Amino acid sequence: MGMNRVFQFVFTSTSTSKKRCMTHYGYFLMIDFFPYYQVTVFQQPHYLQNFVQSTFNALPAEEVKGATIVVSGDGRYFSKDAVQIITKMAAANGARRVWVGLNSLMSTPAVSAVIRERVGADGSKATGAFILTASHNPGGPTEDFGIKYNMGNGGPAPESVTDKIFSNTTTISEYLIAEDLPDVDISVVGVTSFSGPEGPFDVDVFDSSIDYIKLMKTIFDFEAIKKLLTSPKFTFCYDALHGVAGAYAKHIFVEELGADESSLLNCVPKEDFGGGHPDPNLTYAKELVEQMGLGKSSSNVEPPEFGAAADGDADRNMILGKRFFVTPSDSVAIIAANAVQSIPYFASGLKGVARSMPTSAALDVVAKNLNLKFFEVPTGWKFFGNLMDAGMCSICGEESFGTGSDHIREKDGIWAVLAWLSILAFKNKDNLEGDNKLVSVEDIVRQHWATYGRHYYTRYDYENVDAGAAKELMANLVSMQSSLSDVNKLIKEIRSDVSEVVAADEFEYKDPVDGSVSKHQGIRYLFGDGSRLVFRLSGTGSVGATIRVYIEQYEKDSSKTGRDSQDALAPLVDVALKLSKMQEYTGRSAPTVIT
Repeated sequence: MGMNRVFQFVFTSTSTSKKRCMTHYGYFLMIDFFPYYQVTVFQQPHYLQNFVQSTFNALPAEEVKGATIVVSGDGRYFSKDAVQIITKMAAANGARRVWVGLNSLMSTPAVSAVIRERVGADGSKATGAFILTASHNPGGPTEDFGIKYNMGNGGPAPESVTDKIFSNTTTISEYLIAEDLPDVDISVVGVTSFSGPEGPFDVDVFDSSIDYIKLMKTIFDFEAIKKLLTSPKFTFCYDALHGVAGAYAKHIFVEELGADESSLLNCVPKEDFGGGHPDPNLTYAKELVEQMGLGKSSSNVEPPEFGAAADGDADRNMILGKRFFVTPSDSVAIIAANAVQSIPYFASGLKGVARSMPTSAALDVVAKNLNLKFFEVPTGWKFFGNLMDAGMCSICGEESFGTGSDHIREKDGIWAVLAWLSILAFKNKDNLEGDNKLVSVEDIVRQHWATYGRHYYTRYDYENVDAGAAKELMANLVSMQSSLSDVNKLIKEIRSDVSEVVAADEFEYKDPVDGSVSKHQGIRYLFGDGSRLVFRLSGTGSVGATIRVYIEQYEKDSSKTGRDSQDALAPLVDVALKLSKMQEYTGRSAPTVIT
């Protein structure tokens, strides 16, 4: 669990350097409210420092002066250097202390948990965090690095703050840094104390898995999960893809829950993620996919009952059964449908549920059947956070492999795995001994479809499309919405076996908590049978744009929920591509990626 030895060094640093920025960079790429770019960009003189100082300048004084700030991340290349730079800047800007994960490692969900739950020996609480991650993107000397700031509620900074940060990056001319503070050894647990330029300053290096596990034990029945994982009838596999989840996997699954250590794949965090792409999907989690019997090669080895994977910073997850893939949209719906009976944290009921707009409507059907409050929000976890802070939402998710609950204000990959293990433990409490057959992941999903119907779902991504052509395509889709009769006439000419469009709009969200309005969040065509087409545009910069098409066919006839997904979606795919004139506008005969 990390070294228990606590030591203290005392250094004196009385000077603060004001570094003048001969060049400032105001072109951070904002993705989900944080900038990521290639490492070489962040290694340019002043680049990282400019963003950090711009963030300090955007925060209220009381959240910097005398404050406790978390600085950690997924451990990707350049993280350790960045930790030292940010720590010295925090000292120069008057922070009282910095909390750093052992070896700079702290998953994004663990950062949120630490901000919300950890109390220092002196009673201190964190006011925010710099998270060093580029999420599910590759790491290494020529790959990606990123940084974002999370607020005192544990969630990503709201647009009011990120707008200030960005504005500051365009005008910044100097930053503060305590250059003569020595680097802190972040490979050993302990507190290092300085007499800094603004007074006493501490750096507390700690093992965040202890705090995270403590929180997980307040949510889940670890004994019930342990009975499942230690049963000879149940087999398990977890792939961290050499991301930060590996720093938690052994502690949780092996030491706490009794799984065999051989069930862990790629659980040693590496700066370059072992040369792989830390994105938990069927394409990049190749080793896990093969072990679970979903690969292209055949094997005589029986796959495990349950498998899961995490991304680089451990906020995303992929859930697999034996030779069976669970879509993220189905996953959040199934967790919500089973949470009250399977997870102690939710025993008194759910406050509400929410999904991002592009995510399938599987969760909507659960909410309607269970009489739960339901919210459809734009893409971006901050929208879920607002609902949770207001006590309106318990469980939420998005189609891009993100699932979470109100225990923190970030999506949480390990939480999702423990939620599924809890459901399996509940369903199999009488099956772990004797000859009773285990209820499998596939059994649970198929039973869910039989009860609620199935939302066949796929996403087509067209990357690096000419930005002008992409905008024209989207404008035409909006224009067509003025006459649904014409739209339906065109659809019937394309496919007569597709339901009629009953509503169409450009999704707009008014936050029920703060009243803010988010416009132009995607174009929707809603069909009478519950099916949907959604078109979204992103990245309309000089490099090109990405058009994302979300295609969802709802089937409530239980005799038809076992069809091959591609076959079930084929008519609606045909409609989506021809209705949008995808090839005519983009010149593309096929998408770049299908998920």
